Amino acid sequence: MLPRAAYVDDTMFMWEKRHLFDGGWICAGRSSLIPGKSSQTAISLNGRGVLLTRDATGTLHAFENICRHRGHELLAEGESVTRNTIVCPYHAWGYGLDGRLASARGTQSIANARKEDLGLTKLGVAEWGGWIFVNGSGDAMPFTKHLGFLDEFTKNWECERLEIGGTHNYELKANWKVAIENYHECYHCPSIHPALCRVSPTTSGYQYRHPSGYYTGGCMELVEGAETMSFSGQSNGVVFSGLTPEQRRQVHYITLFPGLLISLHPDYVMTHRLEPTSASTSRVECQWLFAPEAVARPDFDPSYAMEFWDKTNREDWGAVESVQRGLQSENYEPGIFAEEEAGVYDFVYLVASSYIGHPDVPHRAFKNIAA
Repeated sequence: MLPRAAYVDDTMFMWEKRHLFDGGWICAGRSSLIPGKSSQTAISLNGRGVLLTRDATGTLHAFENICRHRGHELLAEGESVTRNTIVCPYHAWGYGLDGRLASARGTQSIANARKEDLGLTKLGVAEWGGWIFVNGSGDAMPFTKHLGFLDEFTKNWECERLEIGGTHNYELKANWKVAIENYHECYHCPSIHPALCRVSPTTSGYQYRHPSGYYTGGCMELVEGAETMSFSGQSNGVVFSGLTPEQRRQVHYITLFPGLLISLHPDYVMTHRLEPTSASTSRVECQWLFAPEAVARPDFDPSYAMEFWDKTNREDWGAVESVQRGLQSENYEPGIFAEEEAGVYDFVYLVASSYIGHPDVPHRAFKNIAA
């Protein structure tokens, strides 16, 4: 397991925030955040103000949400507008939807006021599966390399066409890695998840060994007679038409590093977006996505999936918060993994590999991790 400092140390938290989150590809949410041409929206992502736009061709852009004049926010967090220019509300500097400076009243006579030097600060941006990803540092690996084989593996779920059926937000008193480690094993399920155990054998499935991509995951199987993960095992949705017979009997659990958890069910996709807020706290957005033809039905009710996983989530949160309290003890020493925790090991391997790859990891203990 990782050294204790990885979960409790403020310096390590800031290092991870800078290198793993700002320096990586972070999921900003669904593409429906910015649905059409000439649309703009402002969000907060890992503590950074981000302005998303779509220009007249539908191309997605991401910028720091700050005017290049005096630093005023271009839109308030959560605000969305549809117009062909970005206008700072402070001094009315205007920008194109591609970030280029269009107008700056009163600067025409200034000799060094070159428009091409005063455009908005661009951030890396990509779309995949109906999700938006942003790279704050601008120096992450190409998104296609980050994604790797995951694009091919998930294609039968057609995530890009799915619609949000519901969202829950949680404030978690635990390090972000503790939550993800819990997600990648069902060794704990017989102890705290009786409803889940009724619809899925806890020792079923397998751990992935895929050829490329910065993700880890595995699957579990449904019991005979169960259609999906719900209290009754029955579905109120529509099974995804592209799934193989094997995929219709499985639930897949994937972490696209560092903080997007994708749970693929036969009839819905559940995601958790984790945002670290301190060494010992995290923010979690959980969403449930369904096929459009399911959402369009007059009798459609997503609660069969949402209520099941809200209960399961809260059971997990109680466990991971207890782990976090235990990790606060200076007497804690990392233990060993059981065979059923192979998924946790794979995730920890990604984290440890990130530490090893950077010479400026704050704690000497991290330099002794054996990959």
